[in-house]
Amino acid sequence: MKFYVTITIKWLNQLKFMQEIWYHFNSMKKIELLSPCGDMEKLETAIHFGADACYFAGKLFGLRAFSSNFSDEELKKSVTFCHEHGVKCYITVNILARNYDFSDDKLKNYIKFLNEIGVDAVIVSDIGVLSLVKSVAPNLEIHVSTQANITNKYAAMEFVKLGAKRLILARELSIEEIKEIRAYIPQDIVLETFVHGAMCISYSGRCLLSNYLTGRDSNRGACVQACRWEYCIREKSRTDEYEIMEDDRGTYILNSKDLCMIEHIKELYDAGVRSFKIEGRMKSPFYVATITNAYKRAIKAFESGKEVPKTLLDEVENASHRKYTTGFYFGANDKECLETSTPVQKSEFVAIVKEDAQNGYALIEQRNRFCVGDTLEILSPDENFTKKIKVTELLNTERAEVLDAYRVQQPLYLKTDLKLKKGDILRR
Repeated sequence: MKFYVTITIKWLNQLKFMQEIWYHFNSMKKIELLSPCGDMEKLETAIHFGADACYFAGKLFGLRAFSSNFSDEELKKSVTFCHEHGVKCYITVNILARNYDFSDDKLKNYIKFLNEIGVDAVIVSDIGVLSLVKSVAPNLEIHVSTQANITNKYAAMEFVKLGAKRLILARELSIEEIKEIRAYIPQDIVLETFVHGAMCISYSGRCLLSNYLTGRDSNRGACVQACRWEYCIREKSRTDEYEIMEDDRGTYILNSKDLCMIEHIKELYDAGVRSFKIEGRMKSPFYVATITNAYKRAIKAFESGKEVPKTLLDEVENASHRKYTTGFYFGANDKECLETSTPVQKSEFVAIVKEDAQNGYALIEQRNRFCVGDTLEILSPDENFTKKIKVTELLNTERAEVLDAYRVQQPLYLKTDLKLKKGDILRR
């Protein structure tokens, strides 16, 4: 008996040691950069600029109903395109479902379809939808949306018990709270948080304002962003003065600054976050390119033991944004998130490269007016990033000279010695 106990204890100690090695290995996994894609152009842009994974939606059951989104055939092509480039794809099925969503087989068949075409995961917020996924596609990975409002470790664990493999935490959490959740749940469960983009002033996006004012339900993807409108609020008995005033920058009480965590990659990583999510399925391809490129470079710097270059702090100013904040990650006062409703950006999207440069010319597509003589800057995932091009010659597809590129989306040949790649962007 003593010999048996000794062997058993040694075996258990060895097993514990192997578990510790596994947990350590798991904790050192690379960061996933997760980019938003509202249509095929944005998907291609995100992948070109370094996204490790993309999230997007079909025409139904997602929370961005007014994004272009993807038809079933486009979803099929997009999944193939992602996998050909070594990129994962997560599909949002994150509406807060009503009884009628389950009354026919549309939702059930849609989940089956997503499983059949090989999506890497579905993002859900409703436990009824989660249950349906488990029953009709038991091998399909489930990610729990930020809309589920996971703000504590006990809720996190319950979602794990329900079968979730990834938790997209509520935006209201601090770094310290995330650490507690990470320590409490199994190590193989991935934590994902938003690192950049617009923030809803309502609790993790659960808003009634759009529905109340316009009848368009934000919890079913139809938000009109009523929080961005201008408001004044008056206490009932004070007929001649406002309780909340507007100055020359606007009103603030219903409006949030944009999140930006590009300076804080390490803090998020040390807290256990392994998927860094960019908000913006309704944003432009220029936004997707600029922000994906900036965070990819910041993550590479961190993973190689370097500090995030200061130039990247300027880079995120190029895309349209409101004043930046770190949100709730460092326990900031809620009022620090409030800001004017007017977005700003430092650069303008001028053209996109449609084919790799050959024989001294690159085929581009015009997006904003520019002329011969202008100097443009390159947005690229390679060494051409931030290099300048002086426009000395432009030709149309008939090889006739063009001096003023004013026609919307006109294809043009730009003379350049630089090896521009398909998907690179020219900005001013």
